[in-house]
Amino acid sequence: MGKKNGLGFWRYKEDSKGKPKKEEDAAVDDLLASVNQPKRDFSDDEIIARMMIPMINEVVRCLEEGIIASPAEADMALVYGLGFPPFHGGAFRWLDTQGSAKYLDMAQQYQHLGPLYEVPEGLRNKARHNEPYYPPVEPARPVGSLKTA
Repeated sequence: MGKKNGLGFWRYKEDSKGKPKKEEDAAVDDLLASVNQPKRDFSDDEIIARMMIPMINEVVRCLEEGIIASPAEADMALVYGLGFPPFHGGAFRWLDTQGSAKYLDMAQQYQHLGPLYEVPEGLRNKARHNEPYYPPVEPARPVGSLKTA
């Protein structure tokens, strides 16, 4: 299957330089017609939500089940291991920035997509009580209030 054998989802025909070029195979379209769904355009926000919700739910489950020790541990692993955007600080920091209640509202719009989109009960409780995963950060004191020796 594939380019080497010239079989599979694509047909490979040589271009003018003799290199294989893939083309759609009409026979594959006919075979898949009964299971294909119509093509749909997704907004950037919808793509982000569909990717973030399962990841957030899973990392919260990992914390609840003791697989990870802290939100910071998960965030470090996601930033350094998975490539989560560092300026967001990781999944838990992103979740705290969004707010659990806002996240819950967003996630409920996608629950029809299956179990990956079901919000864990611990996160639902955090949303009900408006609790963050990280403790609130004290604002820095103004520089003029520091005393020098």
